[in-house]
Amino acid sequence: MYRDRKFHDTQTLPTFNTSLTPNGFIDRVNQLAKDSIPFFFLVDFEKSFPVVMTLPEISQSKIQFDIPNQPGQVAATEKNPQDLSLNIAPVRLRTYSSSFERVKKHLLDGDSYLVNLTFPTRLHNNYTLEEIYDHAQAPYKLLYPTKFVTFSPESFIKIVDDQIFAYPMKGTIDANMPNAEESILNNQKEAWEHNTIVDLLRNDLSMVADRVEVTRFRYLDQIRTNNKDLLQVSSEIKGSLPRVWQHRLGNILWQLLPAGSISGAPKEKTLEIIKCSEISPRGFYTGVFGFFDGSNLDSAVNIRFIEEYEDGLRYRSGGGITASSQLHEEYQEMLDKIYVPTI
Repeated sequence: MYRDRKFHDTQTLPTFNTSLTPNGFIDRVNQLAKDSIPFFFLVDFEKSFPVVMTLPEISQSKIQFDIPNQPGQVAATEKNPQDLSLNIAPVRLRTYSSSFERVKKHLLDGDSYLVNLTFPTRLHNNYTLEEIYDHAQAPYKLLYPTKFVTFSPESFIKIVDDQIFAYPMKGTIDANMPNAEESILNNQKEAWEHNTIVDLLRNDLSMVADRVEVTRFRYLDQIRTNNKDLLQVSSEIKGSLPRVWQHRLGNILWQLLPAGSISGAPKEKTLEIIKCSEISPRGFYTGVFGFFDGSNLDSAVNIRFIEEYEDGLRYRSGGGITASSQLHEEYQEMLDKIYVPTI
């Protein structure tokens, strides 16, 4: 595992009184869903600290979350989001290059087709985690005070009326670039990366659902941030769940983790490559959180993620690496994803 002498992350992962063993998570989710009891859940990337909270437990905790059409909790500040400034001190290119070259070797050896490589970036800004949570404009937001905040544009899975949906997001470009839409959709490397993840998630959903199909392919969303507008490419995949799927919801969630869009393909071998290539464990970054309302479920991948350390903040970001990836382009993509969507 590579480590930058000037950038060594030693934070202990946050623990929760409500964290469970894997079997404890599965059993509790199954029971709550079977009884139609609403609950919140949070699982880290390494699947080491799964959390499940009922509504009374959430109200007693400091966790705040916001999910479309669900009873989230929203903070309030008086700061103007236009005043937000992000001053970054990323890992040196040499450090990134070491991990990048290790990943490329695995790709060229045929160990993986796609590896999502991520790094923490030192961050100095004029907002607290709570203020960032308040002002960030994103479909999914989660705040664990003094630990982390995420403001994610990416869904993990949705379950509505016995149908399960996944929305892999792969491909990002500055919307102000000339012919940005045409460039991102016609970029062969981006297209191949997106196709790989769509295929991976289609196979993942096929483990838990029937009649899995891609219902929307490579559509564009525009995101406005504190310093630029971005175009992001997504697809929609749908499947039909078996009867009384609620009785096995815990098994379904656990089987689909970690999310394929932020790991790679094939997933098991790619997870080994990530572990030996990144400079620190991801923790709750690129994990998932979500809410079951008693009937349906919505959830997000924890990307666009800021966490708090004793010596300051870190913004976690990265991107998919393929055999054709270029070092400087991937390093720049990692930096381009350091933003807060505030408008």
